Amino acid sequence: MPGKTKETMEIREMLRRFQQGQSNRSIARDLGINRKTIDRYRAWADEQGLLEESLPSLGDLHHLLEETLNNASPPQNTSTVEPYRDLVEKLVKGGVEIAATHERLKERGYTGSYASVYRFVRHLEPCDPDVTVRVETRPGEEAQVDFGYAGKMIDPETGELRKTWAFVMTLSWSRHQYVEFVFDQKVETWLRLHRNAFAFFGGVPKRVVIDNLKAAIVRACWDDPQVQQSYRECAEHYGFLIAPCRPATPRHKGKVEKGGVHYVKRNFLGGREATTVPQANRDVRRWANTTAGYRVHGTTKEKPLERFQLEHAKLKPLPNAPYDIAVWKQVKLHRDCHLIFEQVYYSAPFRLVGQQLWVRGGTRDVQIYTTDYQLVATHTRARKPGRRVTHLDHMPPHKVPGLILTRETCRQQASEVGPRTRKVVDVLLDHRPEDRLRTAGRLLRLGDRFGHERLEAACARALRFDDPAYMTIKRILEQGLDAEEVPSRPASPSRPMTFARKAEELVGHVMGGVSWK
Repeated sequence: MPGKTKETMEIREMLRRFQQGQSNRSIARDLGINRKTIDRYRAWADEQGLLEESLPSLGDLHHLLEETLNNASPPQNTSTVEPYRDLVEKLVKGGVEIAATHERLKERGYTGSYASVYRFVRHLEPCDPDVTVRVETRPGEEAQVDFGYAGKMIDPETGELRKTWAFVMTLSWSRHQYVEFVFDQKVETWLRLHRNAFAFFGGVPKRVVIDNLKAAIVRACWDDPQVQQSYRECAEHYGFLIAPCRPATPRHKGKVEKGGVHYVKRNFLGGREATTVPQANRDVRRWANTTAGYRVHGTTKEKPLERFQLEHAKLKPLPNAPYDIAVWKQVKLHRDCHLIFEQVYYSAPFRLVGQQLWVRGGTRDVQIYTTDYQLVATHTRARKPGRRVTHLDHMPPHKVPGLILTRETCRQQASEVGPRTRKVVDVLLDHRPEDRLRTAGRLLRLGDRFGHERLEAACARALRFDDPAYMTIKRILEQGLDAEEVPSRPASPSRPMTFARKAEELVGHVMGGVSWK
């Protein structure tokens, strides 16, 4: 009897579809019944007046079938794929797609359709229905974020079309949303969008649900510890919890999945001519506060902006100051005591050379930390690529003098020591073609070692002997000769110039005189 009941139920379903006006082809496709069998049952139903009247109960239909169809065979439900069952089961178990399974069957003589193979595979293993449980939240409790590709818009700086990304944050209770278009998916862009969204709403939800798969920045939130640190700091500043979806489960943020980028594309961007990003952002903000805000939402059956009037009071208040967008990166300190952050060189203590350091780049300052988050340096942030920002106390002490050495500082320091030292330094700096700036610097450092008075005396002695060289002055100091009295320069005796031969003998061959012997 159970088998008969199943057959009667199938016939009753067929009759219901007859009354709805469905074609034999569509009924055959949906129910997997041979079209000739459907033709026969349609003719029978027409004879019995079942195409227009209400359908009889299963019991009455069963008796009617017994009395009028002369024990006709039930609808043929045997699939054309049945002879190939073993092969299909093997292919399905091996993970072969249905389209490929259809091709493999055709290679073995199968002439049926792809739809028949699809229905057969679908019924091989009964599965539980895909049940969705809707989770509703209280006002101010949650916002969901969607971030995806939004086509191309005009870059106002170049006038060219560029790929654009849409950021959508939807408040889960009211469905009010913030939308902004951007050209990139950088960390600082991601953080700035959150700051702008919270300012738009005038408050902060308790948690923010983000997708794990859509945009690169969202995916990186949990794959890249540098992005994690930046986003965590943003969350701590505003006081919201980060709630990432499980991978491949967009339904966990369904409130923004359909009403986010997809809705923006269908409604706001649909049929719209390309404009600049600033213009599009002005337009989409107006759209969010009019078209999107005052539509009757399909789920809540209310207007998002009207519900937002209640939800706004439940949002957490904004902090006293907006978030200082900060990007964290881990970089290496190179041998020159500088690391590279955003194409700018920043110094850090030389004792950390070769180590990995954390850099926190804010809008105003750049802070450098050790891996255990001990602050070791703070710089004013530079924006020009290639610039070097250096604190001299980060350099090895013996390297600092050479870094600050200039011709002007050399002459100034030499004058502070004494006039003889200044004269020696002038001789060194005026020398050509070699540049003796560093030599002058080493000379001045002798004053740190031996004292300024001794250096001045050594320079005076060197000048007296016409030998103002660095090595000469250094030897004078090392041998203590600077303490000896400098002798006065003796006068050179004047002697008449004499020649061994007479002038006539030297130039006589020119003047026609005697020859040179």
